[in-house]
Amino acid sequence: MANNKTSLAASGNEQWLKKYYFTRAAFSMLWVAAALTVGQQSFAVAAALLIIYPAWDAGANVVDAARSGGFAVNRSQVINVTASSVMTVAVSVALTMSMNWVLGAFGLWAIFSGLLQLGTAIRRWKTSGGQWAMILSGGQSAVAGALFIFQAQMPQEPSISTVAGYAGVGAFYFLVSAIWLSVALSRRNLRGAEL
Repeated sequence: MANNKTSLAASGNEQWLKKYYFTRAAFSMLWVAAALTVGQQSFAVAAALLIIYPAWDAGANVVDAARSGGFAVNRSQVINVTASSVMTVAVSVALTMSMNWVLGAFGLWAIFSGLLQLGTAIRRWKTSGGQWAMILSGGQSAVAGALFIFQAQMPQEPSISTVAGYAGVGAFYFLVSAIWLSVALSRRNLRGAEL
């Protein structure tokens, strides 16, 4: 009976993560499309998109932590919420200086949020599928962050398309995790139906 409850809880959590990852992938894809179209034409739109991106990440982590056992057991996500919230303000300030400052701020954030995502995925490894993609995503985010900081020091001014590439890779990893969980849940349901 206890095993059954544990299995149902794990399955319910994976259902939530599947929806969450699909939602994050969809948001990132829409953000990239907006960044590469209207964001290239209007500084005001680009600025709004650059502020929205870390703000969305903060909100998404709040919801995920709350749905995945609460804030007490999801410390890496609580820290990620703080880092993303601070970065939302930092990007707003950096936009008044230059895009080099914005890219540098995104670089710091990509390193911290990537490492925190990596920590969350490692913690979830035993209970949820698709975490290998989240581990890769977190590690790659940290590497991209270091590259952003390096690029921010170059004389040429970067554009929103640099961040769009980063967001596109993130969308890919969220989509892979969502599909992986979908397949795993379908297989499990088929096995359950056969029993």
